[in-house]
Amino acid sequence: MIHTLTALGGMFVAPHHLAAQAGRDVLRDGGNAVEAMVAAAAAIAVVYPHMNAIGGDGFWLIHEPGKEPVAISACGPAAALADLDFYAGHEAIPARGPKAALTVAGTIGGWSRALEVAAAWGPALPLPRLLADGIRHARNGIAVTESQAALTREKFEGLKDAPGFAQTHLVDGQPPAVGHILKQPTLGRTLEQLAERGLDDFYRGELAARIGAELERVGSPLRTGDLAAYQAQFVEPLSVRLNDSTVYNLPPPTQGLSALMILGLFERLGVTEGEGFAHVHGLVEATKRAFRVRERVVTDPQRLPADPKSFLKPAALSELAADIDRDKALPWPDLAAPGDTIWMGCIDAQGRAVSFIQSVYWEFGSGVVLQDTGIVWQNRGTSFSLDPKALNVLKPGHRPFHTLNPALALFDDGRVMPYGTMGGEGQPQTQAAVFTRYARFGQGLQQAVTAPRWLLGRTWGGVTTSLKLESRFEPALIDALKAAGHEVEVFDAAFSDTMGHAGALVRHPNGVIEGAADPRSDGVVAGV
Repeated sequence: MIHTLTALGGMFVAPHHLAAQAGRDVLRDGGNAVEAMVAAAAAIAVVYPHMNAIGGDGFWLIHEPGKEPVAISACGPAAALADLDFYAGHEAIPARGPKAALTVAGTIGGWSRALEVAAAWGPALPLPRLLADGIRHARNGIAVTESQAALTREKFEGLKDAPGFAQTHLVDGQPPAVGHILKQPTLGRTLEQLAERGLDDFYRGELAARIGAELERVGSPLRTGDLAAYQAQFVEPLSVRLNDSTVYNLPPPTQGLSALMILGLFERLGVTEGEGFAHVHGLVEATKRAFRVRERVVTDPQRLPADPKSFLKPAALSELAADIDRDKALPWPDLAAPGDTIWMGCIDAQGRAVSFIQSVYWEFGSGVVLQDTGIVWQNRGTSFSLDPKALNVLKPGHRPFHTLNPALALFDDGRVMPYGTMGGEGQPQTQAAVFTRYARFGQGLQQAVTAPRWLLGRTWGGVTTSLKLESRFEPALIDALKAAGHEVEVFDAAFSDTMGHAGALVRHPNGVIEGAADPRSDGVVAGV
C-alpha cells in the first residue's frame, strides 16, 4: 500500500479486511465508532484466531469531540486459586495448557463498558446487529491466512496437546494449509447467545456457568466465581504533552507509560530530519530509557512502586533525555517480552474516535479451546513471576503486566489521530516510528506505516535483544548504527511480520478522514 486513503462519512482500519469491513458496515448502517468497534472486535476474534479471541483482554481509548478521552481497562485478574502454591514445583508459569489459562478474559466486559459510553450518543443499534458478522464468519467459515498457517506450524509443538486445540485449529492433527476453510460453529453459537442474552451472560449467566465448568474440568485455576466477580474498569488515561499535541495511552498494568515516554524523550533531542541516523538512533535510545522505567514501575495498579505520571512530567523527561548519547548506543542486554494481538481504529462521521486493542497474549494464547463454547483462552497470566520478590509476582485478584497499549493523539490544530499496532515489545517502538514520521517529519500517513521499521528486542521470533531492521533501510544508515555500537540484525524480508501490524487514522478539522493499513498484515482501510 502506497497511497493514503480518505473518506468523509467515517473510516475503519483493521489488520484483517473482514473485520475492517464489519466495522465500516456498521458505520454505514448509522452506527457510531464504538458500535463499529464492537462489531469488528467480534469479527476479528473469528477471522484472526491466532492473534485474539473473546477469551482474551482488551483496552479502549474513546474520544468525543470537545471532551477528554475516556479509557477502559478490560484486563482480567488472576483467579482466586492462582497463587504460588498452585504452581508449586514450577520455576515459571507454564506457557501453554490449562495452567497457562489463569486470568479472567476481560475483553467482553470492555465491549459492554464502551457501549455504555456510546449510549449517551443517541439511539443504539441492537447487539444482534453488532455481532452478526462474527456469527456469520464463524458458521460459514474463513479462509486460513498465511499468517495463521505459518504461526500454527511454528508453534505446533507447544499447542498441539492443549485441550481442544487440535479439534478446532488442526486438520487431521496437522497445521492447516493456507486457504483451508476453517469453520467454528461452536464459537458462532456462543456469539449468538451473547447477542440474544446480552454480554453479561459471559460473566454472570448461563454461558458463564458453562465456561467456568469446563475451565475447571480441563485443569485451569479459573472458576465461575472469578468470572462473576469481574467488571471492566473506566480508568484515567496517561498523557504526555508535546510541542503541538497531547498523546494519550493506557495506565498500568499496560506499557502505555513507555510508549508516551519514548515520544517525550525523543522530542527533547531536537531531531529535525526523518529516516536518518539521528531519527532511528534517537528513538532506539529513548526506547531503552523508557523500557528501564517500565521494568521498575509497571505492575498491577494496586501495588505500583511509583506514580507513573511523575515520569511524564517535563522535568523528569528532560533529565532522562540528557542521559542519551546522540552518537553512541547504550549497551542493551535486557530481555524482552513477547506478545501477539490486534489493533484497530475507527472514526465516525461525527468525529468520535476509538483506538482499540484486543489480545490473547501469545499466538493462540494458552492454546486451550473450550469445546463447549469454542473460546480460545488467553495466557496473559504467564507474565506473572513466581519469584515472591518480583515486581509482578503472581497474586490472586491482581492483574498481569500487559504489552497492550492503544494510542490516540489530539493536535492543537484540531486533528485527531488514533493509532497503534500489534507486536508485544515492539508496540511502543512502532507507535513512535509511525507518529514521528507523520507528525514530525511530514510523511503521508500511509507512507509512515509502510516505511521500513526496526525493533529493539523480541516479538514473535527468538529471544534476542538485537536491533532488528527490515532490509529496506539504506546501507549507510545500517553501517552508522553499527558504528555507534548497536548490535544490528538485518532481516532478509523487506516487510516482516516481526515488526507488527500497525494502522492509523487522522481526522482533520474540515471532516476529511485519512487512513493507513499495514501492508505486512491482511488488513485494509474501509471508508464510508
